[in-house]
Amino acid sequence: MKQLFLILAVFGFSISFAQKLEYNNGKIFQDGEQISSFETKKVLASDLKALHLFKKAKSKESLGGFILGLGIGGTVADLVMGLTSDVKYPTAITYVGVGLMAVSIPILSGRKKMVQESVDIYNAGLQEQKKTLGDNFELNIVNNSNGVGLQINF
Repeated sequence: MKQLFLILAVFGFSISFAQKLEYNNGKIFQDGEQISSFETKKVLASDLKALHLFKKAKSKESLGGFILGLGIGGTVADLVMGLTSDVKYPTAITYVGVGLMAVSIPILSGRKKMVQESVDIYNAGLQEQKKTLGDNFELNIVNNSNGVGLQINF
């Protein structure tokens, strides 16, 4: 009887912690409540493939947003400089800014699809609940005050 109770308790805990994620309009929801990017990383930590894809999408979003902002800032700064002084307006800064904006478009494209795919992978993993070494193997090089080493997670 004790073993049956223990098995049911463990199963109940695993079901309560394994809750599906939903991705709508660029936001991730768990149980109808929006969760932050940090909380999403904590939830996806149980599925390394989904976590890797989510981190890749977020870094793509950060890099693309930075390049887009740099391009807009350069173009606007050159426009203001052209309006306030007697300099010929379209200078090289404008062209570089427009070029940076154009470069940011392919970088930013596909990031929502990557987040959706990572959520789908996580939700599919909840239903399967079986993990193999190939899906969860991660090799990192670690550097700290004690020296350099290898970290293997599986």
